[in-house]
Amino acid sequence: MQSFTYWSPTEVVFGKDTENQVAEYVKKYGGSRVLLVYGGGSVVKSGLLDRVAAALDAADIAHESFGGVQPNPSLEHAKEGIAQAIDFGADFIVGVGGGSAIDTAKGIAHGVANPDVDIWDFWTEKLPVEKSLPVGVILTISAAGSETSSSSVLTNKATGSKRGLDTPCNRPKFAIMNPELTYTLPPYQVACGVTDIMMHTLDRYFNPIDNELTDAIAEALLRTVIAKGAVAVKDTHDYDAMSEIMWAGSLSHNGLTGLGGTGDFAPHQLGHELSGMFDIAHGASLATVWGHWAQYVYKTKIARFVRYANNVWNITEGSDEEVALAGIQATVDYFKSIGMPTCFSEAEEIGVQSDEVLKDLAYRCTFEGERTIGGFQVLDGDDIYNIYKMVNV
Repeated sequence: MQSFTYWSPTEVVFGKDTENQVAEYVKKYGGSRVLLVYGGGSVVKSGLLDRVAAALDAADIAHESFGGVQPNPSLEHAKEGIAQAIDFGADFIVGVGGGSAIDTAKGIAHGVANPDVDIWDFWTEKLPVEKSLPVGVILTISAAGSETSSSSVLTNKATGSKRGLDTPCNRPKFAIMNPELTYTLPPYQVACGVTDIMMHTLDRYFNPIDNELTDAIAEALLRTVIAKGAVAVKDTHDYDAMSEIMWAGSLSHNGLTGLGGTGDFAPHQLGHELSGMFDIAHGASLATVWGHWAQYVYKTKIARFVRYANNVWNITEGSDEEVALAGIQATVDYFKSIGMPTCFSEAEEIGVQSDEVLKDLAYRCTFEGERTIGGFQVLDGDDIYNIYKMVNV
């Protein structure tokens, strides 16, 4: 196990009706003027936004709302939120929704605290984030894990670039997590969330270093999400399934399942380019590429794929290669079973693409030739192009 520093400071408030405690936690962490950041109409139609506003009113906490966050949240929209927050004098940002609303809330918080900075400079690593406003979260979608993570992803619509930012300043002060708030989700969105949770774990699990306890935690999380995800896409009102998935989403992306390793995240980088170019849902983009990435790299450390097949899918019969490939296929079959695409032709937002588009995707994925991706197997531009070719069926 490699050396590591583990810091997960977000206070988790989990259970039924916990959203009613929002004012208590805003005050606890110093807030008095709150910008509520949310996405489409679901939090309005469900009455959640009104309940949150009423709780803040009862505690004499001033607030304004900033809606309209879209999946694959944009830099441009975050900048609109920054302007509103500054005009309002916000000293606390609360994201109400899923990863897109939360990531936008984080971007707004950074922008308000650094009003003279173009926040894209943070996402492109031109500048470090050294200060930010406090952020709280009321989670309605189990997927991104942004409610307890140090990550935030935004898309620059002008360039089509989707970038992730990792900084301690992204850690929310609190995360209110009521599984019943996820009941309004359609099955497809639940499936996208299950896929994202699996990928946050798999992208840490597939690394060159063996860590028994960390690996065992990751395997248990994967077994749970696979089992409960199959239930949840059939019954989005199953409290047990939705609660297990919600907690797994947080644990999958707060760093716990990768301690002592190096991580990989190549499938995430491959998927980001698909979301940036085609606006496909994040979870769907990951399911689209994962099996092909795995087929491309599994021989790098076949023992890791054998362990995965043994301990997650209970596949034990056959040679190492047969077991490893069977574990990959079981994962792909699972994605299909919950309605996820596993290649370009199955993704209606994408479809089969020209070779020119594949090369452009690979070029973008290397940040125009400036980087390689992956830790399990380092992938250069040619490797990335070859994987996209495999996906393009």
